Amino acid sequence: MNLLWGLLIVVAVTAATVTAMLLVRRTAPVGGYFSDGDRAAGVFGVLATGFSVLLGFIIFLAFQSYDNSRAGAATEATIVAQMTQTAQFLPADVSGRLTGELVCYARSVAGAEWDAVDAGTIGDTVNPWGARMFLTIKSVQPRTATEQSAYDRWMDETTQRQAARDARLHSADGIIPVPLWIALGLLSLAIFGFMLFFADSGERALTQGVMMASVTVVIAVLMLLVVFFNHPYGTGVGTLRPTEMQRTLRLMDTQLQVVGITADPPCDERGVAR
Repeated sequence: MNLLWGLLIVVAVTAATVTAMLLVRRTAPVGGYFSDGDRAAGVFGVLATGFSVLLGFIIFLAFQSYDNSRAGAATEATIVAQMTQTAQFLPADVSGRLTGELVCYARSVAGAEWDAVDAGTIGDTVNPWGARMFLTIKSVQPRTATEQSAYDRWMDETTQRQAARDARLHSADGIIPVPLWIALGLLSLAIFGFMLFFADSGERALTQGVMMASVTVVIAVLMLLVVFFNHPYGTGVGTLRPTEMQRTLRLMDTQLQVVGITADPPCDERGVAR
């Protein structure tokens, strides 16, 4: 989420709740609507505790998913670099093709596929270059012990790459179910509504405004944090970016140049097939 938009949302929500508090304060009795302030504070404590426990649990799970997606992206990039080396030990008739398709896979992940993740349109689609590599390796008939070992290693790395991709895309469509959003919304409204009963015409307007603003800012910021972890892709601060795969692309180019191999990827710079 963009920091500027987040700040604007917090300011707008805070302004709305403070305005509501000051409007209620105009007609509120001196001393507030509660005849027993300690009892009211106890009830508010129950509301706030229930909300904070639920919100803290959700943030923990959402952050865990965020971290798994970040780790999956890093693991996927590392495995793609390893597969580039493995491809060089496969039969010569497929080695060059697999190398080019690996480059296209990496470009696709860092390009077209990442854009689809940002837009939330990735769905259950598969990477086309993953399918192309499967068709290419399917025709391989290892003849030597080296080729057989490379073939077995390639198949293992393919499984690991797919698992890492699944981890990377785990939070692409959001991980928090609708009932939890409803619960958070209802609890937030309950807290804001209960706060209005603390309106006191005998208190200074500044004091009443600061009281409501403090509660609103805390809740709004925490809710925005949940929104961020629920879909951590984009261009804002802290969002997941294809940094690891871009680094792998540079590493692959360097490795291939060092060993004198010229790859001819059948795709453009964004991984789209020519």
